[in-house]
Amino acid sequence: QVQLVESGGGLVQPGGSLTLSCAPSGSIFGIHDMGWYRQAPGKQRELVAAITRGGITNYADSVKGRFTISRGIVNDTVTVYLQMNSLKPEDTAVYYCNADLRGIGLGVPGNDFWGQGTQVTVSP
Repeated sequence: QVQLVESGGGLVQPGGSLTLSCAPSGSIFGIHDMGWYRQAPGKQRELVAAITRGGITNYADSVKGRFTISRGIVNDTVTVYLQMNSLKPEDTAVYYCNADLRGIGLGVPGNDFWGQGTQVTVSP
């Protein structure tokens, strides 16, 4: 079964940078929107950034100007990236990748194509 595989999380100091990446473990065609969500302890999962197949992006207000989402093809596989700069302690969370395979939207009921999550910790 094809899954989304994330990488790039870790521990970084405030003001530092990290780049997350996410790609399907096998060939999938026709992916619509892709996005990154995060969930901090005791909080609900929230959308961080999303990108359409045409490259239109959308960001949470809390990350605008600091995070950049992009997507491309690597070895015939669509890959989505999240470049995170000027990281703050409040960015600490598990980050999840989501892909829309059916054209129904990100993070909605019926969209079950999630990665396993990657931990990002911002701490001195």
